[in-house]
Amino acid sequence: MKKMISILKTIFRETTDACLQLFKVMIPILILVKILQELDLIKYLAWPLEPLMGILGLPAEMGLVWATTLINNIYTGMIVLASFTGEAPLTSAQATVLGVLMLVAHGLPVETAIADRSGARFLFQCCVRMAGAFVLAWLLHLIYSATGTLNTPAVMLFQSDPTAGTGSLMAWAIGQAKNLLSIFCIIFALISIMRVLRAIGAIDLMNRILRPVLNLIGIGPKASAITVIGLTMGLSYGGGLIINEARNGVLSKEDVFYSLTFMGLCHSLIEDTLLIALIGGHMSGAFWGRLIFAVLAMALIVQVVRRVPERARTAFLWAEK
Repeated sequence: MKKMISILKTIFRETTDACLQLFKVMIPILILVKILQELDLIKYLAWPLEPLMGILGLPAEMGLVWATTLINNIYTGMIVLASFTGEAPLTSAQATVLGVLMLVAHGLPVETAIADRSGARFLFQCCVRMAGAFVLAWLLHLIYSATGTLNTPAVMLFQSDPTAGTGSLMAWAIGQAKNLLSIFCIIFALISIMRVLRAIGAIDLMNRILRPVLNLIGIGPKASAITVIGLTMGLSYGGGLIINEARNGVLSKEDVFYSLTFMGLCHSLIEDTLLIALIGGHMSGAFWGRLIFAVLAMALIVQVVRRVPERARTAFLWAEK
């Protein structure tokens, strides 16, 4: 019993620390979005993104959700999304397409900085993730539209009260406080789930399954173990290990580049996929589509990079040690 209480206290402390960092970003953005809504300026911000969202079959307002996610993180994008879904409910296909955009390209200032510190060029990592997110989202949109699948309303477990923005500022503040509390509960649950999965060996099993796949696309055995950690646990975990190994000279610059590029396209397969499920995203795109696309994209990238002159590689892809 004492051990269980100790574990719960540890999880609660980790959740609190994580939420404090998230809320420092989320709360100013929430206030900004509310001001824009009150001034009826959202439509003008979304207008430049409307053609891009239109290609993906998404409402123009979803461009603001993705832009927020690009700069910050998935949690922040979710809370901005909650401001719109009451007015324009998404289908399951749309939620999956939007979810894929958020999954592949989010938190770029932080996550690409991790890649840059390891020796992979910052600009290329940003570009490949944004391009990869758009291409995968577009392919899924084509598939779902052609087959007529997932055309029912998305079941969003995380959403705001549709009337919250129409009442007083106090009602709005209370509604957003509930959303922030929901985020806290989500993070607490995810941390708990990850601990259970590690304890029962599920993550180790996924590691063993994925390692042969990594070898097939050119990621060497020294980097494959770390890459799997990034795939299952997140880029911050895998990237941090890559930085350490790169500085110690254990990994070649090619392995660092391939590993970080692959992790950029597909990481945190468990936690982030669960988050997108909360907004109605489907596993077919959020998990399987993302994983298969990342493997195929990396197989292509490896073949192209091997044909690029060394000087161009050093200039645009990775830095010399």
